[in-house]
Amino acid sequence: MGLTVLCEDEAGPFQTVPYPGQSWQPEGEPARVPHEYIRDGTAKLLTLFHPATGHVRVRGTQTCPNAVLHPWVEQQIAEVVGLPEAASAAHRPAWERWQAGLTHPFTLPAEVPPLRALLVLDSRRPAQPTSRVTRRRRWCCGWSRTG
Repeated sequence: MGLTVLCEDEAGPFQTVPYPGQSWQPEGEPARVPHEYIRDGTAKLLTLFHPATGHVRVRGTQTCPNAVLHPWVEQQIAEVVGLPEAASAAHRPAWERWQAGLTHPFTLPAEVPPLRALLVLDSRRPAQPTSRVTRRRRWCCGWSRTG
């Protein structure tokens, strides 16, 4: 179909403390932290991989709820494939051809935006409630910006 393929994933959480390995400490005297030491938490990486170019877009974050992930992915997709066009019934045949290959097709609205890219999303969780899956599909298809 000649579509851009993009793969999204979240990496982490990573502890924000030094890892074992080479350090400036004298041999046999490991680094120590005082008993008042408070761990700085964890960090995550948001990644969007474009296989055709080999480029990876990355953002560091401390949390990764949809309120953080979706705006970032939308911005990155807009930079790769351009801003979305208006929805129209004229774009429906391309979506229907794409859905013909799906194991579990979903109901399309009467008007859809142009099919510009295939976004492969990280599963985030093995089993998600149906309402969350539905919100994600709507968000990906451009029908709702609330998901």
